[in-house]
Amino acid sequence: MATPTPDAAGRGQVDDIAVARTLESALGKRDCNIIDLTPSAWLAGLLQTSDSFYPTGAYAHSFGLEGLVQDGIVTDRTTLRHFLLEEVLPQLARTDLPVAARAWTAAGEPTDWEGLKEACFLGSAVRGAREPRDASEGIGRQRLELAGRLHGGLAVAFNRRAAAEGWPQPACVAAAIEGRMLGAPAAAVLAALVYSASANLAAAAVKLLRLGQNAVQELLAEGVAGAPALIAAALALETADIGAFNPWWDIAAAHHETADGRLFIS
Repeated sequence: MATPTPDAAGRGQVDDIAVARTLESALGKRDCNIIDLTPSAWLAGLLQTSDSFYPTGAYAHSFGLEGLVQDGIVTDRTTLRHFLLEEVLPQLARTDLPVAARAWTAAGEPTDWEGLKEACFLGSAVRGAREPRDASEGIGRQRLELAGRLHGGLAVAFNRRAAAEGWPQPACVAAAIEGRMLGAPAAAVLAALVYSASANLAAAAVKLLRLGQNAVQELLAEGVAGAPALIAAALALETADIGAFNPWWDIAAAHHETADGRLFIS
């Protein structure tokens, strides 16, 4: 049986050669050859960053949904579905996804610090209202601080430079840096962003609307199924075309910021 071997920092690492030998013994050489172990180096780590247990602070945000519920725009499953599929995800493909793709490229070896700086300011600028912009940057800072604690390296260097030079730290850039440090390909990092955006909205919807878990999971499945098309659209954008205009979403966010009572920070 394959057992973890400690790395230089004392953390357990799975020996892929030992895993391959174990599989070959259990399945036979012919069947084992069809199993690609390459994603095992980054997939589990990427799943960790997308899990609700991962302490990003996202659970405290509705990402504009509460403001739309308060304004009577999103009221049930039908209007929530429209919001997710026709507003949230198409806007994601014009904002966070292309910014994250550029940040992922800049975070390679050697690190393109000017490219990361540009991605940070662009990722902040694509949000028109202050509340969602502050939410993204708060989540991004928390993710990057945790990434530095867990993985060191690039995240620590980025955090120091961002603090010294006053860079914003939007969540999409944080996700790109995390993905790079884990060795995840760009498409996987962007797919994780699609999942997180859909899942965070779904989690908030359960608290704000009369919806059951199954109904929300159906919407979540429908949202993530569109990930390939969203990613393709994002990668086709020129830098000058990044951005979206959605005034009713921004206005709802502004209303929410000054609401007499609210459940979520944003």
